[in-house]
Amino acid sequence: MDSISIKIYNSISQLPKSWNEVAISNAFLQTPYLKTLEESSPKNMQCYFIGIFENEILIGVLIAQYIDLNQLESFGDRDKCFKTAIRNFVFKNFASHVLFLGNNMISGHNCFAFCKEISLEKISNIIKECSNHLVSLLNEKNIKIHLISFKDFYKNTAIELKKNDFNSIYEFNSQPNMIFELNSTWKNSIDYVASFSKKYRDQYKRARKKINEITHQELSLEDIKIQENRIFELYYYVAKNAPFNTFFLTKDHFYSFKKNCENKFRVFGYFLDNKLIGFYTILQNGDVLETYFLGYENTIQKEKMLYLNMLYDITEFGIENGFKKIIFGRTALEIKSSIGAKPVIMSGFIKHSNLVLNKYMSTIFPYLEPEAVWKERNPFK
Repeated sequence: MDSISIKIYNSISQLPKSWNEVAISNAFLQTPYLKTLEESSPKNMQCYFIGIFENEILIGVLIAQYIDLNQLESFGDRDKCFKTAIRNFVFKNFASHVLFLGNNMISGHNCFAFCKEISLEKISNIIKECSNHLVSLLNEKNIKIHLISFKDFYKNTAIELKKNDFNSIYEFNSQPNMIFELNSTWKNSIDYVASFSKKYRDQYKRARKKINEITHQELSLEDIKIQENRIFELYYYVAKNAPFNTFFLTKDHFYSFKKNCENKFRVFGYFLDNKLIGFYTILQNGDVLETYFLGYENTIQKEKMLYLNMLYDITEFGIENGFKKIIFGRTALEIKSSIGAKPVIMSGFIKHSNLVLNKYMSTIFPYLEPEAVWKERNPFK
């Protein structure tokens, strides 16, 4: 590691010119998206962009986020039970300052990228060093970090990290990431639906019939600005009624994202009687289609099966535009499996700065992460 150095940035203007060349494999690590975070990250979040240098040449990039949960008005209003109350108490009193190595806003392997072959042994050491540097930097600002979380590694990567610098850090598996590996023989929605068993073809037809009078269209940058308040209202309803949240987006986040990422970021709206009743967002990330945040009016959602129709529309967009897979994220696991997505277990690592609490992390963690009880579906013949 003698030839490796780390530099921490909190502004896009400071980043090395070669940053995007190093981050070419992942749009979530490239400057258009990072600029979106700089302009419109959640109010309780501070983002850090880290350059990894070998002999002063940039070879790797990494993202980190500090979240202050004391600034959060709600962790989510859907579940009201004793276990939820304990979880909220623990976060507020023992884990309110959290440092994420990775991106807490999305699901998937979006922590780091390197432009050259580098061993996972060395990567584990680099990530650990990055966390140490950030903790020291935040300490200088009189911010004491309670929890450090290293998030979203696929199984093989997690195994290798565990063999090295992560061997003493508690490994957790939260809700699976729902990923849809698209069949290369599908060219359109007809091919996709033809592969369903009768039960799921009937479900598809029933859902599509429900939205006959609803208009589905892409929103331009100007449209997003015009609809900004309504988009936020629909997003906020869904976010606040989620089982758990550590942040809420700002009102201008989608506008900023579209402005910076242009055609890579797409926003699609659903209109009934010229009123926006729902929307979803996607990011084109190479040959992978990434789902982002969405929103809807709940009464219409239930009546019109709007959420299921969104999943079908995203899938058909992915098929028709030649994507290899769609990352659907960690919510609504059962309904996502009903359209073809499969659960992929991803690991994270977490530790507490208090040595006593850290010793009992295996006991504490189940109170921090809501448990999902669901049944996997298979829609295909």
